[in-house]
Amino acid sequence: MEQPSSSDRGAPEERRDGVDLRGAEGREAGPHPGASRRSSSSRSSRKSFRLDYRMEEEVTRSCRDKHGRFTNPWPTWRFPSYSTLLRFFLLDKNHSNVPTSKEALDNELPVVEPYFVQKPDLSPSGPGLRVTWLGHASVLVEIDGLNILTDPIFSQRASPLQFVGPKRYRGPPCSVQQLPRIDAVVISHSHYDHLDAGTVASLNVRFGAELRWFVPLGLMDWLAKAGCENVIELDWWEENCVPAHDEVTFVCTPSQHWSKRGAADDNKSLWASWTVLGPDHRFFFAGDTGYCSVFREIGRRFGPFDLAAIPIGAYLPRDVMKGQHVDPEEAVQIHMDLEAKHSLAIHWGTFALAYEHYLEPPRRLQEALEQKGLKMESFFTLRHGESRLLTSLADP
Repeated sequence: MEQPSSSDRGAPEERRDGVDLRGAEGREAGPHPGASRRSSSSRSSRKSFRLDYRMEEEVTRSCRDKHGRFTNPWPTWRFPSYSTLLRFFLLDKNHSNVPTSKEALDNELPVVEPYFVQKPDLSPSGPGLRVTWLGHASVLVEIDGLNILTDPIFSQRASPLQFVGPKRYRGPPCSVQQLPRIDAVVISHSHYDHLDAGTVASLNVRFGAELRWFVPLGLMDWLAKAGCENVIELDWWEENCVPAHDEVTFVCTPSQHWSKRGAADDNKSLWASWTVLGPDHRFFFAGDTGYCSVFREIGRRFGPFDLAAIPIGAYLPRDVMKGQHVDPEEAVQIHMDLEAKHSLAIHWGTFALAYEHYLEPPRRLQEALEQKGLKMESFFTLRHGESRLLTSLADP
């Protein structure tokens, strides 16, 4: 697996806490000192890039506790107590009320055939920005000539076993085989609804080493064991790119969450959001997160964004979910913190992971936008499989 290298950089004029500091023109961002990683791939691609963001503020670094497990550095983080979790599982009322009728679900949450399934012979996308929601936190983003997937899950259950665990009530709008060319996948963290073994295997079979995987610290070995060859593992604020596409930069940015896949691996891998910086457009993927001050920091450094994908679901009861999942009102605040021109609502309408009504998130999102005096189209929802073209592509 491949890790970032700074061999192609010139000497920075000044550093503060591991961040290159430059003037308004020619500013650079780079990994903090000593960020050397194992490398077993020859497909390295690394670049310096110029940004118009301000570099004077300190960045919030990832940190670990005395046991070497990652922690959240913000006072807004809290994990529910055992008694709160016990009450959640045994006593709290589940208001999700997902219909058992396919007809009712088709009426309320239709799944449509994506444009690339309807017209698979379309020419490769060119400069521009288009987004397709594939359910939950899975998004296909076509940005400045690259096709990017976020937290892809095409399996029926978010579980290590496909006969137990949270089951989709809205299926994926396409299969992995029906996807267009994918250049990169970004993974936010290790939870089963964001890192799905079956989907990873299918993507790897189809695209192999031509597909670059971007993951936070601690997940490279998992991807390697799954057979993935072209993996980049990054800490918060480190960046890299897809081979032969140096004009688009992927930055691992912070989020407020946690990680767990097995019985004893709590927080042994990092969680992250992702910032994608192209020559013409900027995209932000929040992954899975509670609200914290870091989104203002990301907005100051990289905003304004042309598009952000922000979660709006799995937020009730708040004493259980607040630290780890934003509600629609907090999602709107993230949208504002990032200075996003447009945001897509994700992390709802697919799995019943919490106790709010399954149709409540978009309703509360609309109310929150109205309260802030924001246009409804600035933070939108899509049907499963639906696309929105934000700026023109080369496709007909």
